[in-house]
Amino acid sequence: MINKNIMIIIGIIFILISILMIVTFKPLISFIGVLLLVYALSGLRIIFQYEKGLLFTLGKYNGIMDAGLMWFLPIIQSMVKIDTRVQTIDLPKQEVITKDNVPVKINATVFFKVQYPDKAVLNVENYREATLMYSQTVLRDVIGGIDLDGLLEKREEIAENIRKIVDTITDEWGIDVTGVRLQDIELPEEMRRAMARQAEAERERRAVIIKSQGEIEAAQNLSKAAEIVSQNPGALHLRTLHTLAEISSDPNEKFVFVLPLEVLKAFERKGK
Repeated sequence: MINKNIMIIIGIIFILISILMIVTFKPLISFIGVLLLVYALSGLRIIFQYEKGLLFTLGKYNGIMDAGLMWFLPIIQSMVKIDTRVQTIDLPKQEVITKDNVPVKINATVFFKVQYPDKAVLNVENYREATLMYSQTVLRDVIGGIDLDGLLEKREEIAENIRKIVDTITDEWGIDVTGVRLQDIELPEEMRRAMARQAEAERERRAVIIKSQGEIEAAQNLSKAAEIVSQNPGALHLRTLHTLAEISSDPNEKFVFVLPLEVLKAFERKGK
Protein backbone atom coordinates (compact mmCIF):
# COMPACT_ATOMS: atom_id res chain seq x y z
CA MET A 1 0.00 0.00 0.00
CA ILE A 2 1.11 3.56 -0.70
CA ASN A 3 1.70 5.85 2.27
CA LYS A 4 -1.22 8.25 1.97
CA ASN A 5 0.07 10.52 4.70
CA ILE A 6 3.14 11.44 2.66
CA MET A 7 1.01 12.19 -0.40
CA ILE A 8 -1.37 14.34 1.67
CA ILE A 9 1.53 16.26 3.20
CA ILE A 10 2.89 16.99 -0.27
CA GLY A 11 -0.56 18.20 -1.30
CA ILE A 12 -0.81 20.48 1.72
CA ILE A 13 2.62 21.92 0.92
CA PHE A 14 1.48 22.67 -2.64
CA ILE A 15 -1.63 24.41 -1.32
CA LEU A 16 0.29 26.50 1.23
CA ILE A 17 2.84 27.57 -1.36
CA SER A 18 0.11 28.61 -3.77
CA ILE A 19 -1.64 30.61 -1.04
CA LEU A 20 1.60 32.38 -0.15
CA MET A 21 2.14 33.23 -3.80
CA ILE A 22 -1.38 34.65 -4.06
CA VAL A 23 -1.04 36.90 -0.97
CA THR A 24 2.13 38.52 -2.31
CA PHE A 25 -0.19 40.74 -4.38
CA LYS A 26 2.23 40.68 -7.27
CA PRO A 27 0.18 40.07 -10.40
CA LEU A 28 2.38 37.49 -12.05
CA ILE A 29 3.20 35.62 -8.87
CA SER A 30 -0.44 35.74 -7.73
CA PHE A 31 -1.57 34.40 -11.10
CA ILE A 32 0.90 31.55 -10.88
CA GLY A 33 -0.26 30.96 -7.30
CA VAL A 34 -3.89 30.69 -8.44
CA LEU A 35 -2.92 28.17 -11.12
CA LEU A 36 -0.89 26.21 -8.58
CA LEU A 37 -3.82 26.22 -6.12
CA VAL A 38 -6.23 24.92 -8.76
CA TYR A 39 -3.67 22.27 -9.69
CA ALA A 40 -3.25 21.22 -6.05
CA LEU A 41 -6.99 21.10 -5.30
CA SER A 42 -7.71 19.05 -8.43
CA GLY A 43 -5.54 16.28 -6.99
CA LEU A 44 -7.69 15.78 -3.89
CA ARG A 45 -9.83 12.64 -3.85
CA ILE A 46 -11.96 10.90 -1.23
CA ILE A 47 -11.94 7.10 -1.26
CA PHE A 48 -14.96 5.55 0.45
CA GLN A 49 -14.74 2.56 2.75
CA TYR A 50 -16.11 0.18 0.09
CA GLU A 51 -13.62 1.40 -2.54
CA LYS A 52 -9.98 0.91 -3.40
CA GLY A 53 -7.89 3.41 -5.35
CA LEU A 54 -5.23 2.34 -7.87
CA LEU A 55 -2.49 4.94 -8.38
CA PHE A 56 -0.62 5.29 -11.68
CA THR A 57 2.42 7.52 -12.26
CA LEU A 58 3.09 8.31 -15.91
CA GLY A 59 1.06 5.22 -16.77
CA LYS A 60 2.95 2.91 -14.44
CA TYR A 61 1.06 1.16 -11.64
CA ASN A 62 2.28 2.24 -8.19
CA GLY A 63 -0.05 0.62 -5.70
CA ILE A 64 -3.43 0.52 -3.97
CA MET A 65 -4.84 3.33 -1.85
CA ASP A 66 -7.09 2.63 1.16
CA ALA A 67 -10.20 4.54 2.21
CA GLY A 68 -9.88 8.15 3.28
CA LEU A 69 -8.58 11.44 1.90
CA MET A 70 -6.07 11.06 -0.92
CA TRP A 71 -3.95 13.47 -2.94
CA PHE A 72 -1.98 12.80 -6.11
CA LEU A 73 -0.14 14.86 -8.70
CA PRO A 74 -2.61 15.71 -11.49
CA ILE A 75 -1.42 15.08 -15.08
CA ILE A 76 1.61 13.19 -13.80
CA GLN A 77 -0.45 10.77 -11.75
CA SER A 78 -3.92 9.34 -12.10
CA MET A 79 -6.16 7.22 -9.93
CA VAL A 80 -8.80 4.58 -10.70
CA LYS A 81 -11.47 3.76 -8.10
CA ILE A 82 -12.77 0.20 -7.83
CA ASP A 83 -15.96 -0.75 -5.97
CA THR A 84 -15.30 -3.84 -3.82
CA ARG A 85 -18.92 -4.46 -2.79
CA VAL A 86 -20.94 -7.42 -4.07
CA GLN A 87 -22.34 -6.58 -7.50
CA THR A 88 -24.96 -8.25 -9.69
CA ILE A 89 -25.20 -8.92 -13.40
CA ASP A 90 -28.49 -9.87 -15.03
CA LEU A 91 -27.79 -12.21 -17.91
CA PRO A 92 -30.12 -11.53 -20.87
CA LYS A 93 -32.53 -14.32 -21.73
CA GLN A 94 -30.61 -16.99 -23.65
CA GLU A 95 -32.20 -19.43 -26.09
CA VAL A 96 -30.52 -22.79 -25.57
CA ILE A 97 -31.18 -26.27 -26.95
CA THR A 98 -30.94 -28.94 -24.24
CA LYS A 99 -29.28 -32.31 -24.63
CA ASP A 100 -32.62 -33.91 -25.65
CA ASN A 101 -33.18 -31.23 -28.34
CA VAL A 102 -35.73 -29.09 -26.49
CA PRO A 103 -35.36 -25.32 -27.08
CA VAL A 104 -35.63 -23.31 -23.85
CA LYS A 105 -35.15 -19.66 -22.95
CA ILE A 106 -33.39 -19.06 -19.67
CA ASN A 107 -32.01 -16.05 -17.82
CA ALA A 108 -29.88 -15.84 -14.70
CA THR A 109 -28.25 -13.48 -12.21
CA VAL A 110 -24.55 -13.55 -11.36
CA PHE A 111 -23.28 -12.22 -8.01
CA PHE A 112 -19.63 -11.23 -7.78
CA LYS A 113 -17.20 -8.87 -6.08
CA VAL A 114 -13.75 -7.51 -6.89
CA GLN A 115 -11.30 -9.36 -4.66
CA TYR A 116 -8.06 -8.03 -6.16
CA PRO A 117 -8.54 -4.52 -7.61
CA ASP A 118 -5.12 -4.48 -9.29
CA LYS A 119 -5.90 -7.61 -11.34
CA ALA A 120 -9.36 -6.27 -12.22
CA VAL A 121 -7.75 -3.20 -13.81
CA LEU A 122 -4.48 -4.56 -15.18
CA ASN A 123 -5.54 -7.98 -16.51
CA VAL A 124 -8.85 -7.17 -18.24
CA GLU A 125 -10.19 -4.11 -20.04
CA ASN A 126 -13.68 -4.17 -18.50
CA TYR A 127 -14.06 -6.77 -15.77
CA ARG A 128 -17.84 -6.36 -15.54
CA GLU A 129 -18.41 -6.79 -19.27
CA ALA A 130 -15.95 -9.69 -19.41
CA THR A 131 -17.72 -11.46 -16.52
CA LEU A 132 -21.07 -10.95 -18.26
CA MET A 133 -19.91 -12.37 -21.59
CA TYR A 134 -18.12 -15.32 -20.05
CA SER A 135 -21.11 -16.16 -17.83
CA GLN A 136 -23.39 -16.21 -20.89
CA THR A 137 -21.04 -18.60 -22.69
CA VAL A 138 -20.77 -20.95 -19.73
CA LEU A 139 -24.55 -20.87 -19.22
CA ARG A 140 -25.17 -21.96 -22.81
CA ASP A 141 -22.52 -24.68 -22.67
CA VAL A 142 -23.73 -26.19 -19.38
CA ILE A 143 -27.45 -26.10 -20.25
CA GLY A 144 -26.68 -27.61 -23.67
CA GLY A 145 -25.26 -30.70 -21.98
CA ILE A 146 -28.29 -31.38 -19.75
CA ASP A 147 -31.67 -32.83 -20.68
CA LEU A 148 -34.91 -31.00 -19.89
CA ASP A 149 -35.87 -33.12 -16.87
CA GLY A 150 -32.46 -32.57 -15.29
CA LEU A 151 -32.70 -28.83 -15.94
CA LEU A 152 -36.06 -28.58 -14.18
CA GLU A 153 -35.17 -30.83 -11.26
CA LYS A 154 -31.58 -29.74 -10.49
CA ARG A 155 -31.60 -25.98 -10.93
CA GLU A 156 -29.49 -25.25 -7.83
CA GLU A 157 -26.93 -27.92 -8.72
CA ILE A 158 -26.64 -26.57 -12.28
CA ALA A 159 -26.30 -22.99 -11.02
CA GLU A 160 -23.50 -24.03 -8.66
CA ASN A 161 -21.73 -25.82 -11.51
CA ILE A 162 -21.93 -22.64 -13.63
CA ARG A 163 -20.59 -20.58 -10.71
CA LYS A 164 -17.55 -22.82 -10.27
CA ILE A 165 -16.66 -22.71 -13.97
CA VAL A 166 -17.03 -18.92 -14.18
CA ASP A 167 -15.15 -18.38 -10.93
CA THR A 168 -12.20 -20.43 -12.19
CA ILE A 169 -11.51 -18.12 -15.13
CA THR A 170 -12.43 -14.86 -13.37
CA ASP A 171 -9.85 -15.55 -10.65
CA GLU A 172 -7.28 -14.33 -13.16
CA TRP A 173 -9.16 -11.02 -13.26
CA GLY A 174 -9.33 -10.69 -9.46
CA ILE A 175 -13.09 -11.40 -9.49
CA ASP A 176 -14.75 -13.67 -6.95
CA VAL A 177 -18.06 -15.06 -8.24
CA THR A 178 -20.13 -15.66 -5.09
CA GLY A 179 -23.30 -17.05 -6.63
CA VAL A 180 -25.38 -17.78 -9.71
CA ARG A 181 -29.17 -18.03 -9.72
CA LEU A 182 -31.29 -19.39 -12.57
CA GLN A 183 -34.33 -17.13 -12.47
CA ASP A 184 -36.69 -18.14 -15.26
CA ILE A 185 -36.91 -21.15 -17.58
CA GLU A 186 -39.32 -20.57 -20.46
CA LEU A 187 -40.50 -23.66 -22.35
CA PRO A 188 -42.21 -23.83 -25.75
CA GLU A 189 -46.01 -23.74 -25.66
CA GLU A 190 -46.45 -27.28 -26.99
CA MET A 191 -43.98 -28.57 -24.39
CA ARG A 192 -45.90 -26.88 -21.58
CA ARG A 193 -49.13 -28.47 -22.81
CA ALA A 194 -47.46 -31.89 -22.99
CA MET A 195 -46.11 -31.52 -19.45
CA ALA A 196 -49.56 -30.46 -18.23
CA ARG A 197 -51.10 -33.57 -19.78
CA GLN A 198 -48.36 -35.71 -18.26
CA ALA A 199 -48.96 -34.21 -14.81
CA GLU A 200 -52.71 -34.77 -15.15
CA ALA A 201 -52.17 -38.39 -16.18
CA GLU A 202 -49.85 -38.88 -13.23
CA ARG A 203 -52.47 -37.50 -10.82
CA GLU A 204 -55.13 -39.80 -12.31
CA ARG A 205 -52.81 -42.79 -11.96
CA ARG A 206 -52.22 -42.01 -8.30
CA ALA A 207 -55.97 -41.58 -7.72
CA VAL A 208 -56.70 -44.99 -9.27
CA ILE A 209 -53.98 -46.62 -7.17
CA ILE A 210 -55.30 -45.05 -3.97
CA LYS A 211 -58.87 -46.07 -4.80
CA SER A 212 -57.87 -49.66 -5.59
CA GLN A 213 -55.87 -49.90 -2.37
CA GLY A 214 -58.93 -48.70 -0.47
CA GLU A 215 -61.11 -51.34 -2.13
CA ILE A 216 -58.58 -54.05 -1.27
CA GLU A 217 -58.51 -52.99 2.37
CA ALA A 218 -62.32 -52.80 2.46
CA ALA A 219 -62.63 -56.30 0.96
CA GLN A 220 -60.15 -57.66 3.49
CA ASN A 221 -62.06 -56.09 6.37
CA LEU A 222 -65.39 -57.42 5.06
CA SER A 223 -63.90 -60.90 4.76
CA LYS A 224 -62.70 -60.76 8.35
CA ALA A 225 -66.12 -59.48 9.50
CA ALA A 226 -67.95 -62.27 7.67
CA GLU A 227 -65.65 -64.85 9.22
CA ILE A 228 -66.27 -63.47 12.71
CA VAL A 229 -70.07 -63.35 12.19
CA SER A 230 -70.14 -66.90 10.88
CA GLN A 231 -68.39 -68.15 14.00
CA ASN A 232 -70.82 -66.33 16.35
CA PRO A 233 -74.56 -66.89 15.59
CA GLY A 234 -75.56 -64.20 18.06
CA ALA A 235 -73.59 -61.63 16.09
CA LEU A 236 -75.81 -62.19 13.04
CA HIS A 237 -78.94 -61.44 15.13
CA LEU A 238 -77.35 -58.23 16.42
CA ARG A 239 -76.42 -57.22 12.90
CA THR A 240 -79.99 -57.88 11.73
CA LEU A 241 -81.45 -55.75 14.50
CA HIS A 242 -78.96 -52.98 13.73
CA THR A 243 -79.98 -53.04 10.05
CA LEU A 244 -83.68 -52.83 11.03
CA ALA A 245 -82.91 -49.84 13.23
CA GLU A 246 -81.19 -48.08 10.34
CA ILE A 247 -84.12 -48.78 8.02
CA SER A 248 -86.70 -47.56 10.52
CA SER A 249 -84.93 -44.20 10.83
CA ASP A 250 -85.78 -43.42 7.21
CA PRO A 251 -89.11 -41.48 7.00
CA ASN A 252 -90.17 -43.33 3.81
CA GLU A 253 -92.89 -46.00 4.25
CA LYS A 254 -91.60 -49.56 4.47
CA PHE A 255 -93.11 -52.96 5.21
CA VAL A 256 -90.87 -55.35 7.05
CA PHE A 257 -91.84 -58.99 7.54
CA VAL A 258 -89.85 -60.63 10.29
CA LEU A 259 -89.79 -64.41 10.38
CA PRO A 260 -88.16 -66.55 13.00
CA LEU A 261 -85.10 -68.47 11.89
CA GLU A 262 -86.87 -71.70 12.83
CA VAL A 263 -89.33 -71.15 9.98
CA LEU A 264 -86.52 -70.67 7.52
CA LYS A 265 -84.81 -73.78 8.83
CA ALA A 266 -88.06 -75.72 8.35
CA PHE A 267 -88.18 -74.64 4.71
CA GLU A 268 -84.54 -75.62 4.39
CA ARG A 269 -85.21 -79.16 5.78
CA LYS A 270 -88.23 -79.52 3.53
CA GLY A 271 -86.18 -78.59 0.51
CA LYS A 272 -83.73 -81.36 1.35
